[in-house]
Amino acid sequence: MTFHPKDLTNQSRRSFLTRASSLVAAPVLFQIGNSARADTVEAGKTAVVKTTYGQVRGVSENGVFTFKGIPYTGPADGPNRFQPPTKLQPWTGIRDAMEYGPQAIQQQGRGTSENSQFLNVWTPSMESGGKKPVMYYLHGGGFISGSGGSGKNLNHDGSAVSRNNDVVFVTSNHRLGAMGYLYLGDLSDKFPASGIAGMLDIVASLEWIRDNIAAFGGDPNNVFIFGESGGGQKVAALMAMPSAHGLFHKASIESAPALNMGYRNVSTETTKQMLTLLGLNPGQVEELVRMPTDRLMEAQAKVRAKSEDRNGTLGYFGPVVDGKYLPVHPYEPVGPAISKNVTVMIGSNKQESLLRLRDKPELLNLDEAKLKELVQGRLGDKANHMLEIYRRNRPGVSPTDVYVDLTTHQWMWVDTTRRCERQIALGGAPVYTYIFDYESEVPISKTISYPQRAIHGAEVPFKFDHPENSPNTGTRPERFEAAKNMSRAWAAFARNGDPSHSGIPKWPAYTLKQRATMIIDAECRVINDPNREERLAWLEIPDKIGIKPYDQGAVGNE
Repeated sequence: MTFHPKDLTNQSRRSFLTRASSLVAAPVLFQIGNSARADTVEAGKTAVVKTTYGQVRGVSENGVFTFKGIPYTGPADGPNRFQPPTKLQPWTGIRDAMEYGPQAIQQQGRGTSENSQFLNVWTPSMESGGKKPVMYYLHGGGFISGSGGSGKNLNHDGSAVSRNNDVVFVTSNHRLGAMGYLYLGDLSDKFPASGIAGMLDIVASLEWIRDNIAAFGGDPNNVFIFGESGGGQKVAALMAMPSAHGLFHKASIESAPALNMGYRNVSTETTKQMLTLLGLNPGQVEELVRMPTDRLMEAQAKVRAKSEDRNGTLGYFGPVVDGKYLPVHPYEPVGPAISKNVTVMIGSNKQESLLRLRDKPELLNLDEAKLKELVQGRLGDKANHMLEIYRRNRPGVSPTDVYVDLTTHQWMWVDTTRRCERQIALGGAPVYTYIFDYESEVPISKTISYPQRAIHGAEVPFKFDHPENSPNTGTRPERFEAAKNMSRAWAAFARNGDPSHSGIPKWPAYTLKQRATMIIDAECRVINDPNREERLAWLEIPDKIGIKPYDQGAVGNE
């Protein structure tokens, strides 16, 4: 049976007709029981899939079937605020899944609802009992902003990867900031899941995938989780969470700063500061359940702004190591033992710290004296030795370029290397690493001509295989080759745990002896132990010396 616009509810008919009229033709939808097959899918055709909670109706677009805004938990507002995810209640009839669900409440004012627990699925076909790899992307934005889908949401459209690689692609929204991570556990025993509720939402979404993704053509026994920046931190947290164990089988931690999550004592102090700003004392924690969300977000912003904690944990809203839901820090001081058999990919971009400099023109036109002053401010008596190494290995480059490399390594690459080493030390599944190095020629801002290069977050449209959707990728035709190289590698990793494919050199697993690293570009290459001298020099410097507030809780790009 095939659905037509007249079958839709009155509320959704107008939206569907508007969307369908703008879609280009692709192959004819076949309805097979409660699943559909996309041998020849005509764009704008609908498909109905039966989930454990009820039937959902999606639409074909961009050559794949798309289901948006599927709920995976019950309400999180009112008395459910700061609590574990509630159970989703089944529905009768057919629920339209053609628009993204609401974003989580967040500091930037873009969020619209505490009830933001929705996911989105892109699939080439929905044959019953399908065995396609599942790629589940966790969005960036630290733990305080972003979404897995809103509006056109060109950055996080999974259609290209799904269509071009025959995989099922998933994104989601989940609780953020104070709603997801304000820790109340040491002030009241009524909120045992506070400080990690946002991560428990993600666990609930993985349980939904386990129970339902086969109906969309996906293999629940072959789930790959990956994410950039804050999304990478979410992946790292999941790897140390007992409740997530077994719900995913491969993982990728991308451009994720810091090896630790939140500490209970520091997180409790953050909560006390929030309470003071809201006119409450520690004995009035329960009043937070009734507090308007705009007041909570205002207090959250003030706590973050006033933080002077060097390690960026005071005023940092993220998962708290509570001893129960998150028993240990994922990679501090060692890797997550429960995920020793999860094949892992860990990497970063070549010029990550340019994100921090784009609004600081004085740092993009340095002379040698200013470079030395800045590095001394970060590294003290280690500065001269480190500058000597960076200068020797970068002959002829500008002081600004030296500063970008050094701060990128301090902020991101050093911890990326430590993660690889600590994962390998577990003695389990292989580890792969990369550096994304496609240099965009786009100016870093409207007033500064310095190019963006491989800035923090620059790789997102490349691994989603749609560089044309982002103006920041530039105009060089090579960007399409770089996107194909990266997206195919991620899909290959999802399929069989090895990111190698025919378009790039063989990608060796990372070992302490060889340290093979894939340099991802329009033409990929493998380098053994890149930046070796710098790596050894950083080992002599105490962990995190000179790190600025919020370096660990970077917002980054979505």
